[in-house]
Amino acid sequence: MSIRPDFLPFSVPGIDEDDIAAVTAVLRSGWITTGARAAEFEAAVCACTGAANACVLTSGTAGWHCVAQALLKPGDEVIMPAMTWISDANVVELLGATPVFCDVDPDTLLMTPELAEPLITEKTRILLPVHYAGAPVDLDGFRALAKKHNLILIEDAAHAIGTAYKGAPIGKTGTAIFSLHPIKNITTAEGGIVATDDPDLFAAVKRFKFHGIAKDAWDRYSKKGSGTVSGVVEPGLKYNLPDTLAALGTSQLKKLDAFNARRTALADQYDAAFADIPEILPLKAPPYPHVHAHHLYVVRLDSPKYTRDAFLAALREKNIGTGIHFKPAHTHPYYADKYPDATNHLPNTNWSGDRLFSLPLFPAMTDSDIQDVVSAIKDTLA
Repeated sequence: MSIRPDFLPFSVPGIDEDDIAAVTAVLRSGWITTGARAAEFEAAVCACTGAANACVLTSGTAGWHCVAQALLKPGDEVIMPAMTWISDANVVELLGATPVFCDVDPDTLLMTPELAEPLITEKTRILLPVHYAGAPVDLDGFRALAKKHNLILIEDAAHAIGTAYKGAPIGKTGTAIFSLHPIKNITTAEGGIVATDDPDLFAAVKRFKFHGIAKDAWDRYSKKGSGTVSGVVEPGLKYNLPDTLAALGTSQLKKLDAFNARRTALADQYDAAFADIPEILPLKAPPYPHVHAHHLYVVRLDSPKYTRDAFLAALREKNIGTGIHFKPAHTHPYYADKYPDATNHLPNTNWSGDRLFSLPLFPAMTDSDIQDVVSAIKDTLA
């Protein structure tokens, strides 16, 4: 095959002139930190997801930190898939609690209630399933499990803006944490969202994300504010999203449906192409009714000819970029040393973790780009 003349990145954010104009307007406004545009973005998120409350922050990790700070105490346990971004475990560790790594379904790479329940102990406080790659976990099952054992269910929805479960958008019910990183379906360059129907948790997140102060800068220095600093209710950090980035988020959110529709069309082309390539194993869709956001197109390489890393190097030589989502949490040096027995009960995670990679998937991709990726894979395998 002929090699593409230019490198095809794994992901490119879908920024257009409307997005640039929205940010430029904030830069010219005289108010660039958290203010009216952040409030506007939060309202737009609530309208999109049906959430009762939304708090925008500087990252999804910041959102999880705010939530965990409000709910966890040292010695608590949090059950999460090992197939997740490492910040899920890091936050738990930093708060003196313990991450308990759960295996995933071998076909979907989703944590399931059936896999999680045997890990519950008297120390378990939170269930933290991940809506992986844009597909939702079985929320009915997790809600029933949380109720049965008097646990808190928090959804890692970093991949799931635009995902729906049984007709309801992720974020509408319960507490979900979204990411707005540049590779996500919409972006604020860096950012995150906590969507929740728990008013007490929402208030705690709002406080912790701004030093433990009940009022942020907009409440103090805008015309409606008093200009004075409210007292610190509890120690907090600084995770507030500035208006410059919030304006980008509001503009991006208007395009979410179109972005996700294009992602779906691209994923469908991948599905068709890989149906007759036995060495490439795409993820399967979960069996319950859902809308897939197609944040990632993850496959597993099952070939005696190549290791995963050698295969990806060969694709790079053909100007095809890829990603790895994820290196399982229990295989990072810190966690491998601290929890050496974790690998023993994670067979599905271990098998896929050695073989998985993510193919280029972003709305600006062309059908020709898809053909280049598929051709490069076929040529490498041949």
